[in-house]
Amino acid sequence: MSEKRINLFVDVVKMIIIVLISLILVSTIIFLVSDDPMTAIYSVFAGPFQSLRRIGNIIEASAPLIFTALAVIIIFESGQFSMIAEGSFFIGAMGATVIGIAWKLPVGIHAAGALLAAGICGAAVAMVPAFLKKQWGVDELVTSIMFNYVVQFFALYIINYHFRDMGSSTLASVKVEETSGLPVILNGTRIHVGVLLGILLCVLVWLMMNHTAFGKKIKICGDNPLFAKYAGLKVTGIMFVAQIVAGAIAGIGGGAELLGMYDRFKWTASPGYGWTGIVVALLARRNPIMVPFAALFIGYLNVGADIMARSSDMGREFVGIIQGIMMFLVAAEALLRGWRQRLIVKNAKAENTKVEKEGATA
Repeated sequence: MSEKRINLFVDVVKMIIIVLISLILVSTIIFLVSDDPMTAIYSVFAGPFQSLRRIGNIIEASAPLIFTALAVIIIFESGQFSMIAEGSFFIGAMGATVIGIAWKLPVGIHAAGALLAAGICGAAVAMVPAFLKKQWGVDELVTSIMFNYVVQFFALYIINYHFRDMGSSTLASVKVEETSGLPVILNGTRIHVGVLLGILLCVLVWLMMNHTAFGKKIKICGDNPLFAKYAGLKVTGIMFVAQIVAGAIAGIGGGAELLGMYDRFKWTASPGYGWTGIVVALLARRNPIMVPFAALFIGYLNVGADIMARSSDMGREFVGIIQGIMMFLVAAEALLRGWRQRLIVKNAKAENTKVEKEGATA
């Protein structure tokens, strides 16, 4: 087993352990707080699997998190700490809404055009903190967090003053054209084509990060920007492009969520998928292939929390506690570090023994 496979194996085991510890802590807290703990525990753990519709809800809830987690992974791998995935996701939904309303195109082409517009909007938003960092060295963490609010209110302004349904009692756009919607792929649920698109992007991002020159450059810049600079790489340029790619993916996620789950823009505030995407990315150990599984787990918790809030005395805000616990555990680098090192040493000794035997035979 190579060192790369050892690291992947240990990361998978670590993720399973983190999930199990989180679930044990969840059960403990419910027993301490709830007046009817058995009902609450049954609702949060077994409730999401009681019908096909609820299972579909898990997948639906995980879909937007896949896109934002991929965006976060690309940004983090490049050595940046931009939080722009939230704003890119929101503006992407707005861009898809505008194209879905203003254009009249055939089925398929209309949805593709709307998603393309969503990706362009997301990339344009991510370009702002990336440009400020590249041009003047402005901290991207601060600018991205502040710019998220600018993006949110700009999108709401566009919807409210140019595409609002005046017959609605709430802030909502007019309906998008039916030709722009993403088709449902499983009857009895709202699982749409955007889920498949998210999984496809996970594979593409994994291939890009591990089997392309650009992906290797991103990792080198993220691991050691000083070495990358002396090696002749244009560090700021690579980081700039990485953030734009991440913003485009998050924007496409916003467009896919809106066109797949809604027939109009209804959000009055940011849904928070960008922030939750950070949890998913960390839980997946920044591995794009593991993102769908981490997103499904978070989606499962969200659906379980909704069911628990309706059927017991526990509120759905409880999910925030779970996510916080998982982030602490993910950040604990010492977890399984000794086991990982022993596996690497054992593998190296086995390789040396094999080489020595082959040498002696020769």
